[in-house]
Amino acid sequence: MKSDLIHSLTNSFEGHAQQTDSGVEFWLARDLQHLLGYAKWDNFLNVVSKAKTACEVSEHEVGDHFADVGKMVDLGSGSQREIDDIMLTRYACYLLAQNGDPGKQAIAFAQTYFALQTRKAELIEQRVLEAERVSARKKLTSTEKDLSGVIFEQAGGAKNFAMIRSKGDQALFNKTTREMKSQWKVPDGRPLADFAPTIILKAKDFATEITIHNAREKTMRTESAISREHITNNQAVRDTLINRGIRPESLPAAEDVKKVERRIATDQKKSLKNPDALDTELD
Repeated sequence: MKSDLIHSLTNSFEGHAQQTDSGVEFWLARDLQHLLGYAKWDNFLNVVSKAKTACEVSEHEVGDHFADVGKMVDLGSGSQREIDDIMLTRYACYLLAQNGDPGKQAIAFAQTYFALQTRKAELIEQRVLEAERVSARKKLTSTEKDLSGVIFEQAGGAKNFAMIRSKGDQALFNKTTREMKSQWKVPDGRPLADFAPTIILKAKDFATEITIHNAREKTMRTESAISREHITNNQAVRDTLINRGIRPESLPAAEDVKKVERRIATDQKKSLKNPDALDTELD
């Protein structure tokens, strides 16, 4: 396919992309019909039907990617009438391209175009989730530092802070910190939290924030009192998670958060030097 044709098709597909008020990117099927080289709407609906089946087979909600809408069109008399149309997500467009006539140049282009666009979105989502986890880990570190400070200020020392935190772990996981480190294969000398998934980091942080609040509000003056409070709060958070079908000790370990943090920093440096770094990664 010649470069000028590829450039033209790229502009056409990107020019027809729209966004909902919430920022979700979509294409209208009536527009895509012509972009993909289908003169008749009924013929294109056959492709839509196959794409919906593929969406269902891949265990995605069809309604999340194919939304029926109405579209106003101009008539020769100067009036307008409403016709059926479909809002399509990027993934829906990808499925349409995969189920279209491969003999059409526009279909061949769209298969690659939407595959790359879908992959790009997946990479962006992955990076957002990684950044969220790094942020949650930093927040937990800060909150635990605050708890250590509260223990020092109100109980006259924080020498047993590690033990208090470990008791909190036992209440949350129903296993000791050592047992969880063994289960998650945490290297010697590394904190358990560095390998915890985001939801566990946030759960631990929430329990610790409650401990800090109550220790201050109730003016707890001993480490044992603060320790009991911390156990109770972690047990309460555990109960909430289990009630929602999440058993903390059954979750798999996450990637070393330090490694994720280094990767994010490296990616940010690459992006500053080369704004098209993500596109290069997809090539």
